[in-house]
Amino acid sequence: MFKIREKEELAPGIIRMRVEAPRVAASAKPGQFVIVRADEHGERVPLTIADYDAAEGTVTIVTQMIGVSTRKICALEQGEALADFAGPLGRPSEFVSCPPEELRSKRFLFVAGGVGTAPVYPQVKWLHARGVRADVIIGAKTRDMLIYVDEMRAVADHLHIATDDGSEGVKGMVTDVIRDLVEKRGEHYDECVAIGPMIMMKFVALTTRPYGLKTTVSLNALMVDGTGMCGACRVTVGGRTRFTCVDGPEFDGHAVDFDEAMRRQGMYRTQEERARAIAAERAAGHQCRIGLDK
Repeated sequence: MFKIREKEELAPGIIRMRVEAPRVAASAKPGQFVIVRADEHGERVPLTIADYDAAEGTVTIVTQMIGVSTRKICALEQGEALADFAGPLGRPSEFVSCPPEELRSKRFLFVAGGVGTAPVYPQVKWLHARGVRADVIIGAKTRDMLIYVDEMRAVADHLHIATDDGSEGVKGMVTDVIRDLVEKRGEHYDECVAIGPMIMMKFVALTTRPYGLKTTVSLNALMVDGTGMCGACRVTVGGRTRFTCVDGPEFDGHAVDFDEAMRRQGMYRTQEERARAIAAERAAGHQCRIGLDK
């Protein structure tokens, strides 16, 4: 069992938990993920690591309440425990293996969308601790949905915010900010890392391609079992079939077939809707017959 040491609501429906997991914390690196189960009957949920502290033996995860299983995880309170917390899994971010001197000669641009801001934070934090320059763009629908703003401001060289409704920062998309930085302000970046909704990452990659700006994206949202056994996270990268959980979760954004990835992401929508309906029936004390009646 993995005790929840702290729990906090960052924004409506977005929960941060700091979990006691010493072995995971001791081995974790930026870009990796964990598999979480709320209880012995719970679904395996892959979550990108949002922070880790080897000395404290804790790992931070951020969960958005979307389906039945994520709601079950978020319903747990401080002092309670998760049944499973397996990891770290997946490949660390590519820059982790880069020689320090080479790394310090580069300048990074991170683009974070929605809950994807959480896994961007440990990457920027890791680079900041090694003296590497990194600017960050955070995008959200509205000011109330922004997360990790103060934390990111403490580790980024410059922080830019874009909201759909203009309630904070620039009114518009993160791609508008990218174009403004590169074309109007003349900023130069060696690498871009984008983590967020699939459609956001697709358009970030389309925006950076004409600049010849290397762009890495995280396809964590495609994963199901996290081991490569189920095959649900197959994605085409550079014309080759890759498995997000074992070959990634980070890939070259200019080589990812995003249209295929988004189709695959929607494959389980019907099953999730059915699971929500069953959970609602049970909560109301009814015997659910969804899928049983002909």
